[in-house]
Amino acid sequence: MSDRPQAIDLELTPADNERLARLCGQFDENLRQLERRLAVEIQNQGHRFRVIGEDTAVRVTRQVLEELYEAAAAQHLEPEDVHLYLQQARLQELHEEARQPDEEADGEANSEASAPAQRRRDERDEEAAAIRTRKTVVRGRGPGQRAYVQRIRDNDLSFGIGPAGTGKTFLAVACAVEALEAEEVRRVVLVRPAVEAGERLGFLPGDMAQKVDPYLRPLYDALFEMLGFERVSRLIERNVIEVAPLAFMRGRTLNHAFVILDEAQNATVEQMKMFLTRIGFGSTAVVTGDVTQIDLPPDKPSGLHDAVEVLHEVDGVSFTFFAASDVVRHPLVQRIVEAYDSRSRQIGGQGTGKGRK
Repeated sequence: MSDRPQAIDLELTPADNERLARLCGQFDENLRQLERRLAVEIQNQGHRFRVIGEDTAVRVTRQVLEELYEAAAAQHLEPEDVHLYLQQARLQELHEEARQPDEEADGEANSEASAPAQRRRDERDEEAAAIRTRKTVVRGRGPGQRAYVQRIRDNDLSFGIGPAGTGKTFLAVACAVEALEAEEVRRVVLVRPAVEAGERLGFLPGDMAQKVDPYLRPLYDALFEMLGFERVSRLIERNVIEVAPLAFMRGRTLNHAFVILDEAQNATVEQMKMFLTRIGFGSTAVVTGDVTQIDLPPDKPSGLHDAVEVLHEVDGVSFTFFAASDVVRHPLVQRIVEAYDSRSRQIGGQGTGKGRK
């Protein structure tokens, strides 16, 4: 198949000016985003579009435009919505499908016929993995996040491991809130190692709670989004929600609780074992972390890395490994993660945790 620039024309139907405006976005910002992500040029006059670029890319773009136009019938499309759609669309797979030879007409016809069915299956999977709280409904973005949510529900202990921006902590907190509101657990315990990220902050004023609060702020932020500030404050006062540093877990047994250990790559081997043995009857535990962002001293092995090796065959324990393609933050974050991963592969290390286990 030729790599020379190709052009295809398509007309989006049914004609609907409001739907078209949602697709294009303000000042065509959605189309410009598609151009950057898919390496094509998009021209349009009303509902008639021309896509110019490498043959495989223009085929993928046509499919993306048609599906986004369909989605625009029911919702406004902001740039972040387009970004998340492209994440879920698994562009690499679409490119592979588009590279199939043209002469395989039957195969292509079958593929086109199966596309709506695949979308319906994806929608059913997304709905099944939806996390429902009183304040909001959280849906996993893409197959990786949906599988992660399902494993949390199905296992007493789940690990979510991967780069920043993949929703590991947010989804875990959402599952905890859902379980609390459904009275499946009596309390939620959110835990983090109090480890500085390569800095020395020195003396912190205030009582113990005020000293450790900065380390736990990301967990509070997730709770506020799920429950609202006032409700979180009331639940913390009643000890229904507890946010604590990892060091405070020693000697406790957590029954009928949903326990989350965040930033677990900064737990030592001893701390990780201590935390995992706190799990009591009727409890669910989730451990999240990124083994490429270890802030421990060089002579302290990461407990998260060690737990993956020790527990990978233990019944009742699940592991979800996220990749850069699962990042749901700004598109630049995905490119940053991929750049660091590429350098790590070149030097044979493990990112910032190179050489540590």
